[in-house]
Amino acid sequence: MPRIEEANGLPFATYRAKFLPPRLDPTLRSAIAQGSYSISFETSATITAFDLEACFDLIASSSASAYAASSIGWSPVKKRKEMKLPDLRYLLLKDSITKIQGFLSFMLTYEDGYEVVYCYELHLAPAVQKQGLGKYLMSLMETVGTNAGVEKSMLTVFVENDTALKFYERLGYMKDDYSPEPRKLRNGTVKMPTYVILSKSLQEWDTDDDKSEDNKKGQV
Repeated sequence: MPRIEEANGLPFATYRAKFLPPRLDPTLRSAIAQGSYSISFETSATITAFDLEACFDLIASSSASAYAASSIGWSPVKKRKEMKLPDLRYLLLKDSITKIQGFLSFMLTYEDGYEVVYCYELHLAPAVQKQGLGKYLMSLMETVGTNAGVEKSMLTVFVENDTALKFYERLGYMKDDYSPEPRKLRNGTVKMPTYVILSKSLQEWDTDDDKSEDNKKGQV
């Protein structure tokens, strides 16, 4: 069985034990200084309806306008449907009274023929931003990708979100070859993409030759 399908088919406890560290709670000094947080791992099947709605509210409050202004568009119905995709996984950040203050959703999947871990959403409530928690959630997702043996981590960012772009660049993400390029229309107008796809290598290669077509996954 292909690696991605095998990983996504693992039972909840096996997936958790195989791909994530034993302890998920952040131990960053800034996080401890500002409050007590816990992180839980869930799937689209195990997350409660209450927590899922809290995650949706974070997306809507921080990104609905950006979605609406982009070529992707904003549809609450479609977003909720996407949030229930069978292979989607969640890292939920909760405070001391178990209220969701942030989350990261991701999936082990294929992109342009490569095995990747794809970050679908990363959102933090304003009260918990700038404490290193977003970076910590990203590191957990990247740990999943590394342990699963995928080649890279990928994500999509709206071009207008300069703060997010700089955040991901600090984490080592760069524009991926799969990212859309500007398009020149028949009337000569250049249409710029409203989002960019970023990626970060998760595997070490001895030589450039190792990055050959043989390393493109999911090919028959």
